[in-house]
Amino acid sequence: MIRFVVQRLAWGVPVLWLVATVTFGLMHLVPGGPFDQEKRLPPEIKANIDAKYHLDQPVLTQYLFYMNDLLHGDLGPSYKYLGRSVNDIIRDAFPVSMQLGLWAVFISVVGGGGAGGGAAARPRSWTDHAGMFLATAGISLPSFVLGTFLIMIFSYRLHLFPAALWEGWRYGVLPAVTLALLPAAYIARLTRSSMLEVLHKDFIRTARAKGLAEPRVLLKHALKNSITPVVSFLGPLTATLVTGSFVVEFIFSVPGMGRYFITAVTNRDYPLIMGVTLVYAVLIVVANIVVDLVYTWIDPRMRIKDH
Repeated sequence: MIRFVVQRLAWGVPVLWLVATVTFGLMHLVPGGPFDQEKRLPPEIKANIDAKYHLDQPVLTQYLFYMNDLLHGDLGPSYKYLGRSVNDIIRDAFPVSMQLGLWAVFISVVGGGGAGGGAAARPRSWTDHAGMFLATAGISLPSFVLGTFLIMIFSYRLHLFPAALWEGWRYGVLPAVTLALLPAAYIARLTRSSMLEVLHKDFIRTARAKGLAEPRVLLKHALKNSITPVVSFLGPLTATLVTGSFVVEFIFSVPGMGRYFITAVTNRDYPLIMGVTLVYAVLIVVANIVVDLVYTWIDPRMRIKDH
């Protein structure tokens, strides 16, 4: 198992290098520059700025500077947030997005898994129809519509939760629910379809023939053997939610990475764009390794022996 983890981490290194290289190339293919403004700067000031950030050097030289800094853990300075480095911005914003994302993952798994499992346990019943109706609504309803609706009901009408900012756990409830609705809907549909297939297997009929209680058959045998598709979906889902959603963070004024990323794109803040992209890539690599490890726990047939 240890050898497997080391091998996957080793494969992650060229993946991260490729992501960094492609992102760097795309940033320099975009017309214009980070300090292009409607009002042109004096040539002397423009030359000093370009020299400070090595923008007056050939692209290959800039790339070598960037990779050297990256190997030392330095993501570079922000072009627009003067006096702050990309490391500082990510250090401040990532914990907020991570907390919000983990809440959303928990709500998605519990809500979506429960709805999908309940629908599969009683197919073609009102539980099944209600669960799939909510799942379809979750897939169809845009997050900005849901977020606005939740603010109107739970903030302005009922006064239960704050409408914006990030100053305590109560401030995270509405954005977490908004962020969790879409993945919860997908998880519900995945759980239902996978569990319905498992419920027709021979070992389920054997378990029922032995007289096992139906809740134990559903939870211990059916659910455990039907969550593999859900686990594979949770890997990239977790990375996506943890890095933040701009729409949700914008609606609820959450100071997470999503808002910084979109601001960096509009401002052509190349180091910040590349830094956030690399963080996302690292999370994807780590999430996929965790998913593979969870596979081995769920299904003993997939266990990898460490030779």
